[in-house]
Amino acid sequence: MKETLIDLKERRSCRAYLDQQVEKEALDAILEAGTYAPTGRGRQAPLIVCVQDKATRDRLSALNAKVGGYTTDPFYGAPTLLVVLSDPEINTYLYDGVLVMGNLLNAAHAVGVDSCYIFRAKEVFETEEGKALLREWGIPERYEGIGNCILGYRDPAANGAFRPLLPRKPDYVRYV
Repeated sequence: MKETLIDLKERRSCRAYLDQQVEKEALDAILEAGTYAPTGRGRQAPLIVCVQDKATRDRLSALNAKVGGYTTDPFYGAPTLLVVLSDPEINTYLYDGVLVMGNLLNAAHAVGVDSCYIFRAKEVFETEEGKALLREWGIPERYEGIGNCILGYRDPAANGAFRPLLPRKPDYVRYV
């Protein structure tokens, strides 16, 4: 229990990665943790698409950059991408997908893998290119992008890969 609480407090988003693929054992543990996220009435609306193929990862990076107005890699060079999608026909789909994202991020830290939550998955999968990817993957086009969890190992030579811990705001918790 104590280690879990420490992991939750120490996890940080990483914004610079080595060109080194995540080890299979660690990746499998992270993915399994994602599948155990709580979901409304246990309906398991989300799906996780694990992308380690460089061409597909680069294609998704380009789409994400395009919808976000970026000219740089929004995935910060991370070699592994976990795309979380969810079925909007289930009323808790958005919350379920976000809980999966949280589990993925926290599990990554627990097994020594760096990560970051990258947004704009919704916008990417609303494009024609995004819908084409869903079809390629055998996923119904109605599925909505919830988020991208990038994974890899931090580049120790990169400045600004981690931001310092911000103090918690004084009124974060209120007792009533």
